[in-house]
Amino acid sequence: MSEKIDLQQAIKEAMQTEKDAMDYYKYGAEKMFDEKAKRSFEILAKEEKQHAHMFYAIYKGDDIPDFEAFIAAAPNTESNWWKALQQAMLGDFDERKAIELAIDQELELENNLRAMAEKIDDPEVKKIYLANARSTHHHYELCQEEHNAILGQSG
Repeated sequence: MSEKIDLQQAIKEAMQTEKDAMDYYKYGAEKMFDEKAKRSFEILAKEEKQHAHMFYAIYKGDDIPDFEAFIAAAPNTESNWWKALQQAMLGDFDERKAIELAIDQELELENNLRAMAEKIDDPEVKKIYLANARSTHHHYELCQEEHNAILGQSG
């Protein structure tokens, strides 16, 4: 049974979370030395932007009139993605740590998207949450592959 949620607020938060992930991957790509890892993070950043746009397309609020301006805004320094990144960078931050952090964040995001989908009655909105959860799981798998490559393991 679904609980009553503020659907538009949930969509706005999902859109922001996808932007937070995009900002993480963009910043991470800038710090990568390994070209393959850098390309992976650049691809993930593009896909996170696409996810944010999927939520933007169904958002009915008028407080975000321009998607590109929303995406171009400075990173949300209060997001879990940004805080985890800044904490990790206090130590000896490297590509392995960036990918391990991405693995954790993608898994958490996938779980949150699936949990939210369970609470949504609107089939079209639920479909978008589940599509993003599947894509997020794919991101998790890509990060796992990249991590294994760094460790010299093959999938």
